[in-house]
Amino acid sequence: DANEPNGSGHLMDFLDEPFPDVGTYEDFHTIDWLREKSRDTDRHRKITSKSKESLWELIKSLLDAWSGWVVMLLIGLLSGTLAGVIDLAVDWMTDLKEGVCLTAFWYSHEQCCWTSNETTFDDRDKCPQWQKWAELMTGHAEGAGAYVLNYLLYVMWALLFSFLAVSLVRVFAPYACGSGIPEIKTILSGFIIRGYLGKWTLLIKTVTLVLAVSSGLSLGKEGPLVHVACCCGNLFCSLFSKYSKNEGKRREVLSAAAAAGVSVAFGAPIGGVLFSLEEVSYYFPLKTLWRSFFAALVAAFTLRAINPFGNSRLVLFYVEYHTPWYMTTLLGKYPVLEVIAVTGITAVLAFPNPYTRRSTSELISELFNDCGALESSQLCDYVNNPNMSRPVDDIPDRPAGPGVYNALWQLALALVFKIVITIFTFGMKIPSGLFIPSMAVGAIAGRIVGIAVEQMAYHHHDWLIFKNWCRPGADCVTPGLYAMVGAAACLGEPRLMSFYPPIVMDFGKGLNGGPRGKAPLWAFLTQDPTRVEELEALIKDTDYKGFRVVISRESERFMGFVQGRDLPLAIRKSPFKQDGVVSSSVVYFTEDAPLLPPTNPQPLKLRRILNLSPFTVTDHTPMETVVDIFRKLGLRQCLVTRSGRLLGIITKKDVLRHMAQMMNQDPESIMFN
Repeated sequence: DANEPNGSGHLMDFLDEPFPDVGTYEDFHTIDWLREKSRDTDRHRKITSKSKESLWELIKSLLDAWSGWVVMLLIGLLSGTLAGVIDLAVDWMTDLKEGVCLTAFWYSHEQCCWTSNETTFDDRDKCPQWQKWAELMTGHAEGAGAYVLNYLLYVMWALLFSFLAVSLVRVFAPYACGSGIPEIKTILSGFIIRGYLGKWTLLIKTVTLVLAVSSGLSLGKEGPLVHVACCCGNLFCSLFSKYSKNEGKRREVLSAAAAAGVSVAFGAPIGGVLFSLEEVSYYFPLKTLWRSFFAALVAAFTLRAINPFGNSRLVLFYVEYHTPWYMTTLLGKYPVLEVIAVTGITAVLAFPNPYTRRSTSELISELFNDCGALESSQLCDYVNNPNMSRPVDDIPDRPAGPGVYNALWQLALALVFKIVITIFTFGMKIPSGLFIPSMAVGAIAGRIVGIAVEQMAYHHHDWLIFKNWCRPGADCVTPGLYAMVGAAACLGEPRLMSFYPPIVMDFGKGLNGGPRGKAPLWAFLTQDPTRVEELEALIKDTDYKGFRVVISRESERFMGFVQGRDLPLAIRKSPFKQDGVVSSSVVYFTEDAPLLPPTNPQPLKLRRILNLSPFTVTDHTPMETVVDIFRKLGLRQCLVTRSGRLLGIITKKDVLRHMAQMMNQDPESIMFN
């Protein structure tokens, strides 16, 4: 009744009817894993309770339970189909650069001659139905003129394919470039990249992948197939609210889709599951393991049914060898002699070169080192300007002296020596590791490249690649940084994984010595009645990322936390959820509200967007625990309290800055901003 007072019974309880779009994430933001898990638990609890009410609700509950397997089936079918179509199209367009099948232009060279009855066993690759472009145009298959014409048409087709590929990517789907695996790893870790797994990206990536591979560029289609499979997974997620409205559940599907992508790329379902488990997934529960295996199997069987390779096999390079294998155990019989022999060869070859004579750790340290005014190493033997007056830590690029040139050829010999001798050393009957030798190989190669780039920048600073950022006499290139990048690049390959250097820091301190959010980053709201217009003014005049809700201004007892992006969205959507909400309406963050006179406007209840249990720590929590919390739970921020009162907020980047500072790095670099 309109004449009744506005009591709690007339308040919109958004626990049952949430605001539209509240809880969603903006582009290039990270998801809240705990929030998504909690939302899925609440959704599952409601479905379970409703399944006891009627037969229809029970059927809906069963459909919801089986929706995950249905999505896996669809992903496997579509991924396998697209992979088969891509393989067939690549074969046809690659052969199209050389000629065409007269009986059926859509046949590749091999398929065209399969259907011919005029081939012989010796010349099974030649048939009258397949003609090269010169023979088709001029009637002559041999000769210099035919060779030149075939040459020109081959280059023309390659340029056309690559031009179409880059044009489609640039105009319609910029996210379709590259392999996509690094970005997928980022998305699976909880990052939001709108459009990266969209329908346009799927379509353009499929088409341009065929064009790019067919053009003859030195690239493969295996990495992009993982991106294509994840696009398929994201496409089917939109068909089920269970996955479309929960970013955490969506990433379970994307993990399985990545496994399906590797399965069709290499014909290895088990390898696809292991790739998804070990390499790309941040959150991988047991049920996702089984569903990933199911999706990978369906994708592999679909690809085999299409049979793009023509041998009824899943792999492109399937071979059979009939010669029996004779195992030679010469090295295995004499492990002591093997170690002694390799050690002797290593010592004899290592001594003449000063860079192989020293320990590998000392070598890496010298290669990483930046040349200062007091360095006496050959790598720092540059020609000094006697008129130069600069601080010790600001040495400009200079021409290389004889010591640098002598060190370059010694490093080149050391690079070859380290590569060859490491191959024979690793695996002998002694304790052996591969990390430090791999770092040494990469550091040597990186230092050589760094010195070369440094000298190019000094002698040719007017080149286009240098003149925009490297002025004469400036310190433009740091060879030690090239060595570090080379070491990191080589370090990831031997173990087929991403390597993160160990973080050594003192965990004995509490949060009093750790990162602490500053007051301007957050503000507080009270349980006391607040009008909508006051909240709108607060949102407009500030740039807070979140709001703490306290019982009162006097006590400042912590009650809950409201995300900064959810509050304006809830206020903006409130008129669509409830009639009568105006700027003078009172806002409540509680379950119940006092009775109001009938002349008052309809109040607004924002209990739905209030997080009553945000993750909190005390100001005496050890930093070791805080770092583990952020790493293992995927938190974006954590609140610091003392006796129920909020002291501050710690974000993920605060922790990264603190860790960088403990490692003597610059905490204000762009990496942590």
